[in-house]
Amino acid sequence: MNILVTGASRGIGKVIAKELQQLGNVYVTARTEQDLIEFGENNYCIADLADEIELVKVGNFIEENRIDVLINNAGAYTYSGIEETEMYKLNNMLSLNLKAPIYLIHRAVPHMKRQKFGRIINIGSISGVMGEAYASIYSATKAGLIGLSKATGLELAEYGITVNTINPGWVDTELGKFSIEKSEFSEDEIIETIPQKRFVKPEEIASLTKFLISENAKGITGQSINICAGLSVGI
Repeated sequence: MNILVTGASRGIGKVIAKELQQLGNVYVTARTEQDLIEFGENNYCIADLADEIELVKVGNFIEENRIDVLINNAGAYTYSGIEETEMYKLNNMLSLNLKAPIYLIHRAVPHMKRQKFGRIINIGSISGVMGEAYASIYSATKAGLIGLSKATGLELAEYGITVNTINPGWVDTELGKFSIEKSEFSEDEIIETIPQKRFVKPEEIASLTKFLISENAKGITGQSINICAGLSVGI
């Protein structure tokens, strides 16, 4: 099984990539070579997925390595009010969080169709399910992944290809800490809003990803699965 994890240099992506090494050949992408060399010199592709030329390069990498399982994890977060939205932020978030997953799925699907098997997992966010004030671009792009998974899940179901979105809540990673720093709330205040009073561990997301790839999950497609310590249930 050939697996590609985008944004695998740290955090959720790196933990997923390491967990999935038990299943087959794991290929990874990120912007910095130093963070990828541990996966093997032939197993990584250095690229900024917000750059169209480099995005096409990753598409070529997908075809060359006959990717069976695509994990669209790379993404960016920005915290600002809608009236402070700047064009460069808007373009970067749309390109990285939504355009790149769509394009990479487009490149991966022909091989998956030929072999009548494929697994596509988009890493979304609870912000795409519930909405997050002062993170409207981020919420919109992550909500887009949910729609993408539903539509492509329907389109590809007859070919043995499943497409799902995993929506983490607050996760104990560098990006999670960065998000707190950019917000107007302290870590303790945020934890108080989470029913389980804790952040989700990236290992929990990796385990769910591994299950969705398995034969036991072949009937799960087009779904949006929240792993948020109860955050999406209510208060």
